[in-house]
Amino acid sequence: MATQAFEEIAETFEFLGDWEDRYRYVIDLGRAMEPLDEGLRVPATKVEGCASQVWLVPEIDGQGAAARIGFRGDSDAMIVRGLIAVLIALYDGLTAREALAVDASAELERLGLHDHLSSQRSNGLRAMVERVRAIAASAEAAA
Repeated sequence: MATQAFEEIAETFEFLGDWEDRYRYVIDLGRAMEPLDEGLRVPATKVEGCASQVWLVPEIDGQGAAARIGFRGDSDAMIVRGLIAVLIALYDGLTAREALAVDASAELERLGLHDHLSSQRSNGLRAMVERVRAIAASAEAAA
């Protein structure tokens, strides 16, 4: 299950056959994001396990399984900012239950990212997915 925004990214990836173009596209997605306020770059929002500095700030609307999940994020690395934008596209607007049901590994595999990211970047991407899943689980548990 993927959002329409993620489907659009997947379609663009199919259109862009060259990985250089795909990397530029991911970087452009990151550049298009609003920067995170310095005040939100705190230990509580920092994602551990990433080679770069990464912050994810949850934006939860509602409570319980029907709570809508959203988040903002930022990184000191342009490619990672782009990966955050891809994750926002994958999860933004889903309910907590829907977000927990997303097979992020399978969805991201559609983009071929694991084959073209360094092991450090792949580990960081997994850490970001785990943070999003933790946000969704926490929202689902709040009633």
